[in-house]
Amino acid sequence: FYASPRIDPTKKRMAWIEWGHPNMPWDKSELWVGYFSESGDLTERVCVAGSNPMLVESPAEPKWSPKGELFFVTDRGSGFWNIHKWVEHTNEVVPMYTLDAEFTRPLWVFGINSYDFLGKSNHIVFTYRQLGKSYLGVLDCDSGSVSLLDIPFSDLSNVVTGNDYFYIEGASGSIPTSIAKVTLDENKTKVISFSIVWSSSPNVMQYRSFFSTPEFIEFPTSSPGQKAYAYFYPPLNPMFEGLPDEKPPLLVKTHGGPTAETRGVLDLSVQYWTSRGWAFLDVNYGGSTGYGREYRERLLKKWGIVDVDDCCSCARFLVENGKVDEQRLCITGRSAGGYTTLASLAFRDTFKAGASLYGIGDITLLRAETHKFESRYMDNLVGSEGAYYERSPINFVNKFTCPVILFQGLDDKVVPPDQARKIYKALKESGLPVALVEYEGEQHGFRKVRYRTNTNCIYL
Repeated sequence: FYASPRIDPTKKRMAWIEWGHPNMPWDKSELWVGYFSESGDLTERVCVAGSNPMLVESPAEPKWSPKGELFFVTDRGSGFWNIHKWVEHTNEVVPMYTLDAEFTRPLWVFGINSYDFLGKSNHIVFTYRQLGKSYLGVLDCDSGSVSLLDIPFSDLSNVVTGNDYFYIEGASGSIPTSIAKVTLDENKTKVISFSIVWSSSPNVMQYRSFFSTPEFIEFPTSSPGQKAYAYFYPPLNPMFEGLPDEKPPLLVKTHGGPTAETRGVLDLSVQYWTSRGWAFLDVNYGGSTGYGREYRERLLKKWGIVDVDDCCSCARFLVENGKVDEQRLCITGRSAGGYTTLASLAFRDTFKAGASLYGIGDITLLRAETHKFESRYMDNLVGSEGAYYERSPINFVNKFTCPVILFQGLDDKVVPPDQARKIYKALKESGLPVALVEYEGEQHGFRKVRYRTNTNCIYL
């Protein structure tokens, strides 16, 4: 597989990322540079990062500076994706800014732009994630000095730069996903103006009194001394108040991927629940990104175990702290999160109901049917052939004890409809309350407004 081809300012060199099965690009990848011949062919090639068998790393986001130097992000050594530079004449890689934080995201899609050069200068505008929050800064590549910038967003993703300004995609617990223009002073160390130029929900601020603000929580996992992370949204509606002796029901959400990260931002699909009296929990179980390689690799060979345990542990943590009602714990998830939902219902007795959206009931079937990019992904996540059987909820429908609802797009090529239909039939035959809702014309992820609205209404 190949990604991120980048030609240098002189048009004499090209950098790119490559990797091969069974690895995903965040497991192990390589950064290469090739030199163009006069005919335009790549002749001499140099592996900049990723070839050392004693050093596991996953380089990403190569970029040429205006001076023609190659920068990129890699997690060599520390296990955290940090910014590095290639010294061409010695073929060495040197760190530019070292921090226990993540300066990029897993390469699920093309076009990730977590940092960029300000115009023709040697200043980099960067973003990073650390313990559930995003940070923004400017790195002077000549002096090595770093200036952190203060803006209203607490969650940041892509950045596009100009000479003394940049546009950035961001959000916060009270600001929906937006794009802002940020202008810097002449030293490029301070923000002198910030303005939102586009908002995903421009009229939503009139309902601010209804917004439940996410609380970042750290909770103990089932492994002694180990911690995991989540966002907790308490129920909130200024027009209603719960009974003083009543704890709210809880909906636990398990994110997809599973190599991904949920973020504490204003999400109206979350507020849908909290404004109706539900507490909502968004879990970054072991295996999630945003917390370094060691955290990400907790899920290797343990998908269906670590993620399930962490979701159950976090729900119990809230019960023990008096936040939610133990008798009204429910779980939901999409795609890989749908698998964690079904596995939690099959192999644990923590939850009283579950909703799986285009989730996986049979991981053996998924391995046989899914697309090329993910076709070997599960080998690292699951492990042995026996584990494929033992962790597929479809093989243990007799262990389900509560109602289940399934939602599925009929044009889904990632998790085909057979997944939902197969487990629906098995649960129906077992006598358990179960429903299957299928959507014509929907693929992997529901994009039509009527279906997204319909989904929330049905499973509430």
